[in-house]
Amino acid sequence: MNIQIPRGTQDILPGESEIWQFIETKAQDVCRRYNFREIRTPIFEHTELFTRTVGDTTDIVQKEMYTFKDRGDRNLTLRPEGTASVARAYVQNKLFGSATQPNKLYYYGPMFRYERPQSGRMRQFVQFGVEAMGSADPAIDAEVLALVMDIYKEVGITNTKLVLNSLGDKESREAHRQALIDHFKPSIHEFCSDCQMRLEKNPLRILDCKKDRDNPLMKSAPSILDYLNDESREYFEQVKVHLDRIGLPYVIDPTLVRGLDYYYHTAFEVMAEGEGFGAITTLCGGGRYDGLVEEVGGPSTPGIGFAFSIERLIMALKAENLVKEASPSIDCYLVALGDEAKDKSVELLYLLRQAGISADKDYLDKKMKGQFKAADRLNARFTAVLGENELAEDRIEIKNMATGEQVSQPLADFIEYIKKEIEGGQVG
Repeated sequence: MNIQIPRGTQDILPGESEIWQFIETKAQDVCRRYNFREIRTPIFEHTELFTRTVGDTTDIVQKEMYTFKDRGDRNLTLRPEGTASVARAYVQNKLFGSATQPNKLYYYGPMFRYERPQSGRMRQFVQFGVEAMGSADPAIDAEVLALVMDIYKEVGITNTKLVLNSLGDKESREAHRQALIDHFKPSIHEFCSDCQMRLEKNPLRILDCKKDRDNPLMKSAPSILDYLNDESREYFEQVKVHLDRIGLPYVIDPTLVRGLDYYYHTAFEVMAEGEGFGAITTLCGGGRYDGLVEEVGGPSTPGIGFAFSIERLIMALKAENLVKEASPSIDCYLVALGDEAKDKSVELLYLLRQAGISADKDYLDKKMKGQFKAADRLNARFTAVLGENELAEDRIEIKNMATGEQVSQPLADFIEYIKKEIEGGQVG
């Protein structure tokens, strides 16, 4: 039986996995500099967590969640996004009571959504995200925006655009909501069934519809910026002032809405502008979600965060020709000839690795020529040859693969010699 990978998933093989490790390392280092610490949450949660926080009128809840019942007849869902899980962990573990506030957290892991697989969109995908919970200061908004742009800068992407909008507070959103209903209601029959259902429940979601994005009413829809009350307008102005002070460029887009119900005030996306990236240019999305923690039983807690797909980030890297498949590389390859030398090589290989040296040897009983070819394929910096004569004389032949220089060393000094050569940077 030829079993294939499930549709919408992928195998990340050696050569490609190093790209993922590179991104993860860079993102973690940026988070360290901004004093964000890692949090890890379960891959599945109780379904109610997402229906309460993400919103029952969203595409995620209505169409995309992987929901199932376990043997205890409990409704569980593979997490479709990370913020709700972090909010649940924040409340359950009483992080709101910690001495250090705000709680500045980041996460990295697989998410699951049932949607049509396409370039950069998988049914199992990996997100990197951050959440800052416990502060209503506009400066933390600017910090989060600077953090995400620093991640893109660190991995080498330059063709990006930061797009901002404000969704206002609850009062502002309610005024905008009524204006949207009045705007769309006379012609709602022209829109898809999802939009018709959302008209009364959450008309803001109509602006996020992919099917009706070209309808003329979309372009003429009332702007949320025209309905911001004084407090919301001042908050947004302060965010922009902080961004201007640190020299972080941005573009205001009053049509920008996020696809989740918990957003208030600042909303943003990072767009790819590199040629060859594709029609869907969004790399990252996020915003402020005051009120989310209350939805999962916690105290009133302001927060802001973002998440981006690693798959789409890799697409952007490839569009800018910044990615090449990684080649294997090791410090030393042991070539052993003869049974006694092969036995000794097991010990030497272990000692090399204990000394912090990456090393390998032949396990397929190849001839000397085949072992040297294996060393070349692994891009070994040194090749060490141990045969019967060398073993009898208690020495080993060491070849610098970059220069071709070959030296003979006592076996007792072999490990230390390789270590000094590598640490001294005399190779390559």
